[in-house]
Amino acid sequence: MKESIKIAIDLMGGEKSPDKNLEGANLFLERNKKVTDCFFYFFGDESQVKKKISKYKHLKNNYKIFDSKIVVSDDLSALSTIKKGKNSSMWNSIQSQIDLDADVTLSAGNTGVLLVMSKMILKTMEDVDKPALAGLWPNKKNMNVVLDLGANVECSEKNLIDFSEMGSALFKSLFPDEKAKVSLLNIGVEETKGTELLRGSYSKLKKLDKFGDFEFKGYIEGNKITNGDSNVIVTDGFTGNVALKTAEGTANFLTNTLKESLSENLFSKISIIFSYFSLKKFKNKLDPRKYNGAIFLGLKGPVVKSHGATDGLGFSYSVELCYKIAKGKLIEKIKNNLSHIKNLNEKT
Repeated sequence: MKESIKIAIDLMGGEKSPDKNLEGANLFLERNKKVTDCFFYFFGDESQVKKKISKYKHLKNNYKIFDSKIVVSDDLSALSTIKKGKNSSMWNSIQSQIDLDADVTLSAGNTGVLLVMSKMILKTMEDVDKPALAGLWPNKKNMNVVLDLGANVECSEKNLIDFSEMGSALFKSLFPDEKAKVSLLNIGVEETKGTELLRGSYSKLKKLDKFGDFEFKGYIEGNKITNGDSNVIVTDGFTGNVALKTAEGTANFLTNTLKESLSENLFSKISIIFSYFSLKKFKNKLDPRKYNGAIFLGLKGPVVKSHGATDGLGFSYSVELCYKIAKGKLIEKIKNNLSHIKNLNEKT
C-alpha cells in the first residue's frame, strides 16, 4: 500500500470559508481521478464543517476533521499572532506538520500572519536567512517560478543566491522532466548592467551552474519573462511584487478590453460565434485561478498561500500545487541544492 500525501488545510482562512475550501479539495479530486494517495487534515469549526462536507461526493474516507474554532482575522497584525493566533485553524494546520506528520500546509488567510506563524512553528532551514514567497506565472512554453513576490523588500546577494537554488528545486518538484533555467530580473541583459548586488549574484550563479541544479541564463528584462527561455525568475521582494501586480493588472486589462470590444455592436457579437474556441483558449490561458497559490520557500516544511478572494476552482489549484510539491519531495530537493552553495563557499 503506497503512503498517502497528507495535506493540512486551514478551512477557515479567506473569503467564503469553509465552503470554498471544501469545494476546492473536492474539485481537485474530481479533476484528478487517478490521484488515490491523497489524505486531508481539515482544521476548522467541526460543527460547521460536518454540516457542509456531505455534499462533496469525492470527500469520503480521505479526510479527518480537527476542531479549531479560533479563526485568524484578516486584519490581525503579524505581531498579534503570538497572543491571538495560537490554536487557531491556521496555527494548527501548520503545527500538524510536526504533530501529525503532514506533508504540506495550505491556507487562504492573512499572508503576513501565515508567514510569521510558519516561521515560528516550522523554523527556517539551516543557512537560509530569509524565506521567499514564490509564485507560478505562465509562459509560452510552460510555466515560470518567480520569486521573491513580496516577503523580503530588501535582499542581499546571499538571499538572491538562495532564492535561485530554492526556486530551481521548486520547479523540478513540479516539472521533473524539465531543466530549471535561472535568470536574474534586471534592466538589461549585458553582464555589466544593474546594481552591484545583481552583478555579484550573477558571478556567483555562473559558478553554481556547474552543479547541475539549474542552467544559469544570465539577466532577463521584464518584457521577456513570458518567453519561456528562462523558467526561474529571481528578484527582490519589492521588484517582484511590483512585477506581479503589473502582470495581474495587464492580464485583467486585456481580458476586459477584449470582452468590451466583442460586445460593442452586432457584427462583433456575431464574430464571437466563429472564434468561440480561440477565445475560450485565450481566457483559460489568462485565468488567474489556475495559477493560484504562492509557496513559502526556505522553511523546514512547505506552506502554500492561496489567494483569500479566490473561489472553489482557484482553491482547487492550490490544493493541486500542494499535492505536486509534496509528491515531488520539494524539501529534499531544496536541501540538496542549498548544499551546493555551502560546497562552493568552502572552496572559495
